[in-house]
Amino acid sequence: MCQRAIAHWRINLTGQSEQRAKSIWSRWKQRAKQLKLETRAIYLAYRDPRTPWYARLFAACVVGYAFSPIDLVPDFIPVLGQLDDLILVPLGIALALKMIPGPVLTECREKARIELGQKKPGNWAAVAIVVIIWLLLAALAVAIMRRIFGG
Repeated sequence: MCQRAIAHWRINLTGQSEQRAKSIWSRWKQRAKQLKLETRAIYLAYRDPRTPWYARLFAACVVGYAFSPIDLVPDFIPVLGQLDDLILVPLGIALALKMIPGPVLTECREKARIELGQKKPGNWAAVAIVVIIWLLLAALAVAIMRRIFGG
């Protein structure tokens, strides 16, 4: 009888653990979808002329960093590499959302929902521009290092 009770307890515990893991996973997926929507809304607000210049500048930096293949802290550095993605991007998005006027943000969120629902292909021109900017910055850094260290 004792063994049946232990087996029953293990089954219930495993079932609860699986449910808890699925719940956590679904919350993470939902949060990722929300961040994707907010990032797209910020991009649309950046293009809107009603958005103040300082909010446009900050939004461009946030969207550029969020979609950039290059991180401020590389991902291969343990813990810190992942923390920049988990902290900097959501923090930048939150600050950008505070800078954008309410009516503009509401309209851009609705446009973003519609666009993301249509599953449009990615904007490869924007990706190319970001990559070119990063390559130019890397070349500039190399040129500065050569000048400093006399190489």
